[in-house]
Amino acid sequence: MQKPPPPLLLFTDPQRIPDPVAAAQRLPAGSGVVYRAFGATDAGAVASDLRQVAWARGLVLLIGADVALAQACDADGVHLPERLAHLAGRLRRRCPGWWVTTAAHSLPAARRALALGADAVVVSAVFPSNSPSAGRPLGPLRLATLARAAGGPVYALGGIHTKNARRLLASGVVGLAAVEGLSPGKA
Repeated sequence: MQKPPPPLLLFTDPQRIPDPVAAAQRLPAGSGVVYRAFGATDAGAVASDLRQVAWARGLVLLIGADVALAQACDADGVHLPERLAHLAGRLRRRCPGWWVTTAAHSLPAARRALALGADAVVVSAVFPSNSPSAGRPLGPLRLATLARAAGGPVYALGGIHTKNARRLLASGVVGLAAVEGLSPGKA
């Protein structure tokens, strides 16, 4: 990792964030964007636009599970799903200036990803979430236990918004991640 971990990560989702570029423009400097294209036909154009916003606003840009797209848009790194965590070390060696984060849905998965070379893990779901893939929420206490035992930087994701984020202040995470919780009008 070249820079300190961003304290806030926006995860894009084409269904829940139809305009990721506008969402990125609202982020505070020093935040990060994880662009997940999910096969979108305009992924290259959106990633390029996000790169421009990231440079202008001092954001970190990670591309979700698409190394070629990350290289093409000169992203700051990639975010891998838990099933691809084994690629973290190889990617960091191949692209030494990149951030490589992975999803983790349990303590063993978090430890494994960090041991395999991930810069940080994004643990979910912390609170009940609108994500179709969200499992049973960990809650703040189980998240804190996981963060202390993981062996590296942990982000919290899942159902986080302005009204419950304070409950995670003492959890030991390096930052918060959200999809809809960063949208205007979301509580």
